[in-house]
Amino acid sequence: MGGVIVTNPPKADAKDVEAIARYGVATVHEAMGRTGLLGTHLRPIQQGTRVAGTAVTVLSWPGDNLMIHAAVEQCGEGDILVVTTTSPSTDGMFGELFATALSRRGVRGLVIDAGIRDTEELRAMDFPAWSAAVSAQGTVKATGGSVNVSVAIGGQIVRPGDVILADDDGVVVVPRERARRAAEAAEAREQKEAASRAAFLDGQLGLDRYGLRETLVHLGVTYKSFEEYVREEAES
Repeated sequence: MGGVIVTNPPKADAKDVEAIARYGVATVHEAMGRTGLLGTHLRPIQQGTRVAGTAVTVLSWPGDNLMIHAAVEQCGEGDILVVTTTSPSTDGMFGELFATALSRRGVRGLVIDAGIRDTEELRAMDFPAWSAAVSAQGTVKATGGSVNVSVAIGGQIVRPGDVILADDDGVVVVPRERARRAAEAAEAREQKEAASRAAFLDGQLGLDRYGLRETLVHLGVTYKSFEEYVREEAES
């Protein structure tokens, strides 16, 4: 199997990445029209951490981490390494030694659609990671793959230089050319949610704030007292 290592791909502007980092994954996902989530299977090995950075992508053979070694050279300050495999794999392809090398280069974290190991050590060194599995199963370094090419994870395309945002809720990708608009849309949504939060604290119901009573009527949903409901059920 051959492959390609693409050098110096275009990246989202650092200011836009930092703007997106102010918001949660759910907010950015909603702000982009409910797109960009990399699936529910990618879970954090830590809690309470949010990172944003530009993607360095890796396409590896299952159970083979050769191309992760190749990708380290292509990583720099503010990047997030994004790894997937040519077919499903849960082997522990990434661990403490990789994280040490990436931290030295200013990489902010890892997203891997495969297995990860050394999770206790990764948490201790504060290297955040999201993975599809945790496994001590070792790997080999024997098969070619690619770095900095478009990859598919969870039905979404991740290109090198796209923005990756990850937190306790999962991982979302923001296309690099949409980064500024996504940040602006997330800010608008955050302001809208702040107004709703204040209204709920004041006692307003979502049914009234969002005009949902009319929706219930339109859908034929009715209100009945308990006694009415029991009587009608008995008679039916």
